[in-house]
Amino acid sequence: MTLADVDRTWAAAPKPWAVWAAYAVPLCVLPSALWRLSLVFTDSAVTTWYMIFLSVLSMGLALLTLGLVQRWGQRVPGWSPVLGGRRIPARAVVLVALIGGSLLVAICAYFLLNHRFHFVQRTWVGVGEDEPVHPPPGWEVLRYYAPMLAWGPLVIAVAVDYGRRAALARSPAR
Repeated sequence: MTLADVDRTWAAAPKPWAVWAAYAVPLCVLPSALWRLSLVFTDSAVTTWYMIFLSVLSMGLALLTLGLVQRWGQRVPGWSPVLGGRRIPARAVVLVALIGGSLLVAICAYFLLNHRFHFVQRTWVGVGEDEPVHPPPGWEVLRYYAPMLAWGPLVIAVAVDYGRRAALARSPAR
């Protein structure tokens, strides 16, 4: 199979709603990432490295969702050693995206249910032994995290569309 054959199999373009949903994911994560990064410059906590790491990790994972609707998400970049230019297996991509989206939904559901029914009774705990105990966050903090509730469902929806397009590419009826 040549490179032209592979490009022809992915001729099915993503649905417009899937493209919008994929671009919405980084926008849902951005407020919390920026808020955490702002704490690095204003807070004297020992969690500076953690805030930076969590912000970069969450934005990186959110930006990977764009690969589900872009061509660069179907093939390993050519500059990559050993695997450069190889096609990324669609089933693995869909499986990872569905597991990630489901975990995000589960984490959000646990947070919301625990907040309402108090399954775990304890105060807000930071990272590190020297971190002081904080009161539970109010709306002034939660407003930055509220958009993240859409992260999991959006990833699942875009992954389903990616799987649909991959199934169309594999079908012999084309």
